[in-house]
Amino acid sequence: MIGDVWVARRYYACRHCRETQIPWDRWAGLGERDHLTAGARRLAVLAGSSWSFDVASDRLKEFCGLRISDQTIRRVTEVTGAAAGEWQKRAPAATAAYRKTAGHAEFYTDGTSVNTTQGWREMRLGIFAKRPAGAPASPAQWADRVLPLPAARVAFGGMIACEAFGTQWSVMAERLGLARGRGVSCLGDGAKWIWRQVAEHLPESECMVDVFHVSEHLHECGRVLHGDRTDAARCWADDHLLALIADGPMRFLGGLQDQKLAAGSPEGRQAIEAVMGYLKPNIDGLWYADRLRRGLPIGSGMVEGACKNVIGRRMKSNSARWAPEHADQMAALLCLQYSTDQWDAFWRN
Repeated sequence: MIGDVWVARRYYACRHCRETQIPWDRWAGLGERDHLTAGARRLAVLAGSSWSFDVASDRLKEFCGLRISDQTIRRVTEVTGAAAGEWQKRAPAATAAYRKTAGHAEFYTDGTSVNTTQGWREMRLGIFAKRPAGAPASPAQWADRVLPLPAARVAFGGMIACEAFGTQWSVMAERLGLARGRGVSCLGDGAKWIWRQVAEHLPESECMVDVFHVSEHLHECGRVLHGDRTDAARCWADDHLLALIADGPMRFLGGLQDQKLAAGSPEGRQAIEAVMGYLKPNIDGLWYADRLRRGLPIGSGMVEGACKNVIGRRMKSNSARWAPEHADQMAALLCLQYSTDQWDAFWRN
């Protein structure tokens, strides 16, 4: 077992200009500010974007005997995060893997709240993905079918206004060869800001409302009509969701209107009205049966999971509070790790 290794090296300073240098450090590739080699810097950033900075310091020491203070890890991670964000926006290598991958193009977007020094703010996340089409499925198979895994994905995000974030979609789509959203399936939870930005920046895309959000609205209505946590409430919601998928939104909404008129209580009518108020503005994104026949996704679970397991896992741990600019730097690193081949490509450049 090898313990600590101490290396003595010469330090030079010019008497006239006061410039200093350590030739061995320059030869070894040590950074002037952090005194880390490129390999050690990559490990420090990976650790700092995986755990809190103090835990990252402890685990680097445990895993590989590398002693780096938590403050050094923090500084290196922030600087690298800023560079990563700029690299992802401009470098051709950031989009190379996606462009050369075959499959149907998808776009997902959502947001998650992050605690900052300015209060809780929304971190918005966008994901372009490609996957092969799955096997055709019937409406009754919607919940049991297994789609192929994504073959490529590019994630990006930040604490940014929805209008500015929408502009990023069109820029990224252009770089990925998907100008105006041509051939792209956009999947979201039905939030108005999403579809406004899709209409403006990805106007030639095909929109689809996440089927699980529709299911939540139907189950909430079922509880009002038939009682909380009852079999009748669950059956009502499940049967109505299947009817929506199989029959399409026009026929489904007509039947729901009839049920509203026949409802026996004001609460029941209000619950059905709430469901209709959610579905009507999203009617163009409710044609699930056609997408099932084509083997395409009808849920936005990819971005829901990424908000929780990519952004939230690191940025909501240990009651962390972030300066907004540091939150964006961390998000850039997390998106690099989640995207196909971007982490390695970034460090090669």
